Amino acid sequence: MTPEGRIRRQRWILLALFSLILATIWVAAGWGYSSLSYDRLLPVLFGYGTKKEAFVLFSIRLPRIFITLLAGMGLALSGAILQRLTRNDLADPGIIGINSGAGVGVAVFFLFLPIDPGSFVYTLPFAAFAGALVTAALIYAFSYRRGEGLQPIRLVLVGIGFSLALSGTMMVLISSSERSKVDFIAKWLAGSIWGTDAGFVWTLLPWLVLLIPYVLFKANALNLLELGDSVSIGVGVRLHRERVLLLTAAVALAASSVSVTGGISFIGLMAPHIARALAGPRSQLSLPVAILTGGWLLLVADTIGRNLADPNGIPAGIMVAFIGAPYFLYLLLRQKA
Repeated sequence: MTPEGRIRRQRWILLALFSLILATIWVAAGWGYSSLSYDRLLPVLFGYGTKKEAFVLFSIRLPRIFITLLAGMGLALSGAILQRLTRNDLADPGIIGINSGAGVGVAVFFLFLPIDPGSFVYTLPFAAFAGALVTAALIYAFSYRRGEGLQPIRLVLVGIGFSLALSGTMMVLISSSERSKVDFIAKWLAGSIWGTDAGFVWTLLPWLVLLIPYVLFKANALNLLELGDSVSIGVGVRLHRERVLLLTAAVALAASSVSVTGGISFIGLMAPHIARALAGPRSQLSLPVAILTGGWLLLVADTIGRNLADPNGIPAGIMVAFIGAPYFLYLLLRQKA
């Protein structure tokens, strides 16, 4: 296929994904245990509904929809960056321990530091980012060998080890804490979309507004880094600088997303693979597709999960894991074959 044909194909794919997202938003807005039927959505949206209907739509459903959509976008882009930096199809911020590091940061902040209710929403992503950044630095250090560079399979194994160790650390942290705080951390670990107020939308949005354009701007650098260290150095890429900056962006995207959604894995694994299958391997074409795919996947998972069981539903993280875990095993077996 010619480059022009690939671009046209990408545009049609993006249009289809955008249409899917709009359709899923419509379904999610009208599906739930609160009384708001589909034939009332448009009147309520334009200000002709009752106070109860307006409360359900604008205070409960739409904030959760947009938070889920934005978080899925952030996790998908984070996974796409990690897969290209490590040249490993199994890389995902949840699988290799970055989300667990963010969780420990959230737990320490929530359980032991003084919390100002007015600023809690806005400081939580920074606590998650601090925990995730320290974890990512340690994983990178243990996976890198002088003279050989970054070891992709070693990175996944080290990341899984860190994830397990940090999960144990989380259990130790919450074992002697207050019951009310333990309940919050338990919800976070399950991947329950707990940040459902409109304030959380404005908490997450600035991170994505800054980081998504930056990563798209660095798409060509990602293409070169994926070809290997020698090729990247040969064409003049400042290898260490670009890798550190992009890794930091991946950590920030994952940490800010999971800080309001909880520990959700596999979105960053599946969305980049789907995007490559649809749009091809070039980052300029596949990254925008991965972003929309990740947002749609998490929105679908949360919409189905929250309506399957009364009253609290099934956490989105568990719904995603039903699909993501078998897919991870498939990729693992394929790499060994």
